[in-house]
Amino acid sequence: METEMARPMAPWGVYTSHARLAAPGGDRAARELEELGFGALWIANCRGRLDAVEPALAASRSLQVGTAVLSVWDLDADAAAAEFHRLDTAYPGRFTLGAGVSHAPLVEGAGGRYERPFTRMRAFLDGLDAPPAPVPADRRMIGANGPKMITLAGERTAGALTYLVTPDHTLAHRERLGPAPILVAEQKVVLDEKPDSARATARAHLAVYLTLPNYVNNLLRMGFGAGDLAGGGSDGLVDALVAWGSPEEVVRRAGLHRDAGADQVALHVLTGQEGPQLAEWRRLGPALG
Repeated sequence: METEMARPMAPWGVYTSHARLAAPGGDRAARELEELGFGALWIANCRGRLDAVEPALAASRSLQVGTAVLSVWDLDADAAAAEFHRLDTAYPGRFTLGAGVSHAPLVEGAGGRYERPFTRMRAFLDGLDAPPAPVPADRRMIGANGPKMITLAGERTAGALTYLVTPDHTLAHRERLGPAPILVAEQKVVLDEKPDSARATARAHLAVYLTLPNYVNNLLRMGFGAGDLAGGGSDGLVDALVAWGSPEEVVRRAGLHRDAGADQVALHVLTGQEGPQLAEWRRLGPALG
């Protein structure tokens, strides 16, 4: 099934983890993001629990909230569809089910078997299409970076949620998707104007991704060499993947994804500290324009 023209998306969103929102102060985050001018909140690491997004929906009035992304190894399609409809009944039109195939080390480290991820995703989408209560194609998205998954996102869902990519790669994603599907690009940001400390914060966050085959292969496809991935990442790699500097500078950098064809950019603040990043979101809000 091919989706029709996608619904409009707010230009700016926030990407954060369920753990951060569950920490003290997290109950204020969704309402405050809405007041600051962000249109969407993408929540990671829900561990198969779609009810993890409910506090954010309940605390806000119009904020779009989505999973980024639900692992298809953590929750089967029937259960995901049932939870989608429960949330959509309570908060009509505000929840997007974002799903992805995760990574072999994470799935197998939790005792699962990681095999044929593309086939697994297609089967998951088939399950979401099944009666008696299918999940509408325009209310679900795929976490996608590789060409096959990007194509599937455009064919079977509202579009793609991309992660750890450069604006040049966003342009390639848009060309593969075509003009109609939604493209949301995550952009990591560090609000620090000192190169050494900003890059240190960025490297501490990037370290795990440089051990995951899916991301490593995607970075190599993007034109980075093996040397860029060694030693925590070269300065060139860090600067290409993480926007650092003043709020105005990081928003300018993030805006390059929109220039390249993203409908929305989800700002992912890196601080090295736990809990919701309200102080940083408050600094970013006025810079959104």
